Amino acid sequence: MRVRPRAWVGVAVWVVYGLVVVVLQKSSGIPYTDFGDSPSNLWRGAVLSLVVGAVVLVAVTTWLGWWRPALRERRTTRARWTIIAPALLVVAVVGNLVSTTWSAVSLEFVLAALALGVFVGFTEELTTRGVLLVGLRGSVAEIGVALISSLCFGLMHGINIFLGQSVAATLPQIGQAFLHGLTFYILRRVTGSLIAAMALHGAWDFSVFSLEQAGGSNPLAILAIVSGVLALVFFWFAARDAQEAVEGREPDPAAATA
Repeated sequence: MRVRPRAWVGVAVWVVYGLVVVVLQKSSGIPYTDFGDSPSNLWRGAVLSLVVGAVVLVAVTTWLGWWRPALRERRTTRARWTIIAPALLVVAVVGNLVSTTWSAVSLEFVLAALALGVFVGFTEELTTRGVLLVGLRGSVAEIGVALISSLCFGLMHGINIFLGQSVAATLPQIGQAFLHGLTFYILRRVTGSLIAAMALHGAWDFSVFSLEQAGGSNPLAILAIVSGVLALVFFWFAARDAQEAVEGREPDPAAATA
């Protein structure tokens, strides 16, 4: 690794990513509450900012030399049963997809929502449970790593207040995102890879936007909340046996020669 992991480095990347997204989304002139109204709104209001954010994150992560620890755990948790929490979220995603009347959703919207899912899963996971997590592991005990990275993930959704969403609607979203953050953290610890969290995160957003576009409802939606509540209870078990502190990690040969 070119740069020694420290919490302030991870937080700085989190702040920069948030600023890039909020500035670009604000400049689009499309309120957050209107993102899902049309394919054009989704592309211009959300996806474009995420693409730019992805480019910034790739450049920063490469410069830091943090790709390996950002994407992979050295050891998975022994508490594999904690996978119950993310598994329930998977069921909620499937419920969203099954409950969507796809004939009511245009192909253009599906493509825009797919792009949104791919880029939001990549950027938000790499920011919070990737780069920020690595930085925190250089300064903070693992329980704190899980909580702080999930809290930052929740607060990331607070920018929607500046994009036209009411405070009353945003505060529950922040809380739900915090719980989802713990769910994605558990998934990383169980699978040993951030890729699984990226995929589930992206699938969740894609399924939610598609369901809303079709005007449908998911009878299994409560499982998304149950998943988060269980994650709040389970994350300690997934974190307690982590041996991922980066102090003893050998330098990345690719970064050293770059």
